[in-house]
Amino acid sequence: MILSDYFRSQRDATWDFAIQSGVTHGFIRLPEDKDFDLTDASHWQTVHKRFTDFGITPVAIEPMPNEVHDHIKAGDAMRDESIERVIKMFPIMRELNIDTICFNFMAHIGWLRTSSSFPERGGAKVTEFNMKDFQPTGAKISADELWTNYEYFIKAVIPEAEKYGIKLALHPDDPPVPRLGDVERIMISKANIKRAVYDIVKSDSLGITMCQANYFIMGEDLEKTIEEFADKIYLVHFRNTKGEPCHFRETFHDNGDIDMAALMRVYVKNGVNVPIRVDHVPTMAGERSTLAGYDAMGRLFAIGYLKGILDAVELKGDKYDQN
Repeated sequence: MILSDYFRSQRDATWDFAIQSGVTHGFIRLPEDKDFDLTDASHWQTVHKRFTDFGITPVAIEPMPNEVHDHIKAGDAMRDESIERVIKMFPIMRELNIDTICFNFMAHIGWLRTSSSFPERGGAKVTEFNMKDFQPTGAKISADELWTNYEYFIKAVIPEAEKYGIKLALHPDDPPVPRLGDVERIMISKANIKRAVYDIVKSDSLGITMCQANYFIMGEDLEKTIEEFADKIYLVHFRNTKGEPCHFRETFHDNGDIDMAALMRVYVKNGVNVPIRVDHVPTMAGERSTLAGYDAMGRLFAIGYLKGILDAVELKGDKYDQN
């Protein structure tokens, strides 16, 4: 596995903590302002240099920038223009040796929690989703429309991605529920995600982000899921949780319902050797939250825990020796 972390485009404390923890690779978020042009190689080069000068090698873009992604998922009047801009990203990524994009197909409502202050161990705060507390937004889209929009997008971009050796890694819906008000969701089960990455277009440029807690919350068997998707896992989100689709919460990485060390052995057994990063960490004592689930101090524990598990299963670079 390639030990990585998630980095916003401007330096903050998470950059320092990651480097101090031994992280050398990054899932990077591109700037989201009017001064950054997704199709301008010089703009990318400036951002890329910011990371490499700091000691971080970008390996993936996460998320696909919302300024294009939102139109694509909704299938609105700006969809085709947005798809063209995505395609123009590929040669720039190839030049910078960034070969993967983490994307999702949650239209109108993305990653969602109803609380960011659920009490965890020692009073740390974590995020929670409770359907009883969800308030509809007024947006509306059907599952059929989402599948149509997804197919349109994939058929347009995958041939271009193949030309440049770019991989698109589909993230499941979070929360994995069939609907939020009048907004339906489709990437909510292993069966649906198999349809998405195997049936519509057959390509080595299309796979998944294995956000393991999402699949667990869906009720899927994680060991079987990893075995079945092994050739399609391009990124891993290392995350733990408690609950079920309509009511769950994040946890410390050692305090949820998933046996994280056992799961790591499953990845290795199945030859999964891709960038991996910790995900959705607690807000710690005395910490002022800037983005729930992504605060700095909780990452220290999570990264250390992940590194310890990697060492425990004797995973070193491309080698694995299980005695």
